[in-house]
Amino acid sequence: MDFADLRDLALALPLATEEPHFDYVSFRIKGKIFATVPPELTHTHIFVEDGQIDAALAHAGVELRHWGKTRFLRVTLADAEASVVSALLRASWARRAPKRLLPG
Repeated sequence: MDFADLRDLALALPLATEEPHFDYVSFRIKGKIFATVPPELTHTHIFVEDGQIDAALAHAGVELRHWGKTRFLRVTLADAEASVVSALLRASWARRAPKRLLPG
């Protein structure tokens, strides 16, 4: 997959927007970031719950990173399956979305 595929997946989520975040691209729900993309557009940073990290690390192209106390998944787009990236984006979006937008 590539950045265009990632953008399509992220912006398909309800109320998702694309906005700059310093020199990165960010995807947000109601102003809250759920994923970022560095300028080279070859990978993404996705922020999921700690309990979801171990399962995600079993997939190709996914690695754990830290920025200060923040833990996130760095996903190399060329190595990742679209279904995995889609599921991670949905999980990250759901962490930030208003409760009224969540299913069930």
